[in-house]
Amino acid sequence: MLVMRPVAPLVEPMCGICALHQNSPQLKPMEIWRSEHWLLRHHPHPSPLVGWCLLDARRHCGGPLDFSAAEAAEWGLIVQRASLLVKQTSSCERVYAIAFGEGARHLHLHLIPRCSGIPETEAWAVADLYRDVQGKCRLAAADSEVDDWIQEARHQALSLMASAV
Repeated sequence: MLVMRPVAPLVEPMCGICALHQNSPQLKPMEIWRSEHWLLRHHPHPSPLVGWCLLDARRHCGGPLDFSAAEAAEWGLIVQRASLLVKQTSSCERVYAIAFGEGARHLHLHLIPRCSGIPETEAWAVADLYRDVQGKCRLAAADSEVDDWIQEARHQALSLMASAV
């Protein structure tokens, strides 16, 4: 018999992602879509790539082991639709989905466009790209390009994501 774990609180005071979700002025420029349980946002500046998104649990939750029954029921379709949104808006060939939960123990699934002809987006090279941009060894994606991408993603999300919940 499968036993669901107790549901964690909505907000954890020391969690950076919970803090971001509570800070509308900081979150609003990056936010693409939200539902009762999920929030899709573009990676904040400095962003390694245009289209690098994060799918967050709205409630403080470490990962699938901590999902409520409702979150568990929605997860697969939400990840699929968010990945499709990244793929269509980025015109990439694949979308990597990566979550470690070590930098912040609040579920935030990285959805990373894998673009043919850009070796920095191949497999584990994308981790080097991330570290290089965060360490200022490589330029981040241009803010204006990220802003344009977010506007297009918001437009596409109206139909694509709405049918997922």
